[in-house]
Amino acid sequence: MSNAEPFVPAASSAGPVQAVSAMGFPSPARDYFDGGLDLNQLLVKDRVSTFIMRVGGHSMQSAGIYDGDEIIVDRSLPVRHNSVVVLSLNGQMLIRRWQVSGAKTGLLCDESPIPVTMTEGDEVSVFGVVTRCLHHVH
Repeated sequence: MSNAEPFVPAASSAGPVQAVSAMGFPSPARDYFDGGLDLNQLLVKDRVSTFIMRVGGHSMQSAGIYDGDEIIVDRSLPVRHNSVVVLSLNGQMLIRRWQVSGAKTGLLCDESPIPVTMTEGDEVSVFGVVTRCLHHVH
């Protein structure tokens, strides 16, 4: 039997192959399906100026940002009162809530109920505004 050639079915000209049709009630949601979810379309407004950064620390838990989360940061958005921003303050990268009171600008976090007021001697560079937090579910 090992010398025998493999079995190959003969070609048939009996006609076209018939398709199998699905049976049962069609899903009502089928009429509303318009493709898959595109996270770039849902979460990112400007692809060129948007970045994802991983958070280290517990200073912004009141904003729902926890240690190990990823945040979406948009560099094209203007900084406004109460914006959560990523910034460099005197060479240290931080996430803080931007507070404006008259001519003073402060940075608020969970570590202190009083905003840290920035002075003229501080080197401040805002990287961008946090738009979303991707929180890990354990």
